[in-house]
Amino acid sequence: MKVLAVDTSSLVASVAVTDNRILLGEYTLNQKKTHSQKLMPMIKELLDSLELLPQDIDIFAASSGPGSFTGLRIGVTTVKAIAYSVGKAVVSVPTLDALAFNLPAPEDLVCPILDARNNQVYTAIYKWEKDKHIKVTEYMGVPINELVQIIKGKNQKVIFTGDAVEIYKDILKESLEAACFFAPPNLLLQRASSVACLATVMAIEGLSENCFDMVPFYLRKSQAERELEKKAMMNNE
Repeated sequence: MKVLAVDTSSLVASVAVTDNRILLGEYTLNQKKTHSQKLMPMIKELLDSLELLPQDIDIFAASSGPGSFTGLRIGVTTVKAIAYSVGKAVVSVPTLDALAFNLPAPEDLVCPILDARNNQVYTAIYKWEKDKHIKVTEYMGVPINELVQIIKGKNQKVIFTGDAVEIYKDILKESLEAACFFAPPNLLLQRASSVACLATVMAIEGLSENCFDMVPFYLRKSQAERELEKKAMMNNE
């Protein structure tokens, strides 16, 4: 089963192709160009390098969120369009699940953290069980200090990964001390290969969907939506 996966949930843009979970190729950029500028050229270059056409792909997958509202929309829309053009199914892979997949850690908890601004993170906590990650919390958008308290209650060592590590590393080290570890730099950010591997498993389990049904998972409303709601409440007072 060949899978083409993308992850545009942060500043990183990543594209990968796997065949039965074996990585055939991966292209990742971490720079300032917008996803709308770079994603399609990355997909084309990777497929050309592998001598594949879109119709050779069995499943198209996207990191569905949480993450950057604009980035998620671009990634999901791109995958839906390509899948529709060749009549193939899609798989939505939660961003936090894919980040956790970077780190199979049998003895420790894994906690991906994504910057949600205003001292908050998108996160969930996972344990490795029977060769896969199991969530021990729900997906959350919480202040970093609240996450620290949740982790202290687990009484286990935790490995952090994700783009918020560089922002909150000092706070986490100070608060959690010896219970706190961090992913190496090469496993710290989103990777489309992790999305592709999870998508393969999900497709086998019957979790693929029609391209029209794929939507981003935002976890919470955008800043613009929250501000509009706030103004509407003030106008109604």
